[in-house]
Amino acid sequence: MKSKIEIGARWLTGVIFLVFGANKFLNFIPMPEPPPAELAVFQGFMASKYLMPLIGLVEIVAGLLFIINRYVALGLVIIAPIVVNIVLFHAFLGPEGLPMGIFLLVATGFLFLFHKEKFQGVIAAK
Repeated sequence: MKSKIEIGARWLTGVIFLVFGANKFLNFIPMPEPPPAELAVFQGFMASKYLMPLIGLVEIVAGLLFIINRYVALGLVIIAPIVVNIVLFHAFLGPEGLPMGIFLLVATGFLFLFHKEKFQGVIAAK
């Protein structure tokens, strides 16, 4: 039987990534004007033309994988760099979003622990 912590972490992170990933395409959550340092980073992301849609697509795919409870380990692998960047972005540029970043880091950390057997071959010292 799955742990309630695993189910909760999987569902919460899945919904968060699904909603915020979809928002990158549909813009249904209004975003306030960011401070200058954050604005410079976002302008760089937007200037690339592909980065924000790619991040949104990865968030949607990972969110769906978590919600439907299929290929959760794959979802963790593809979303891990985004979670790390969310935490670092908010740690250095926008501390108001750091609590959400830390929550995502902890939640995905728990998911890694609950699915660690799927990563044994990758992390084994040989």
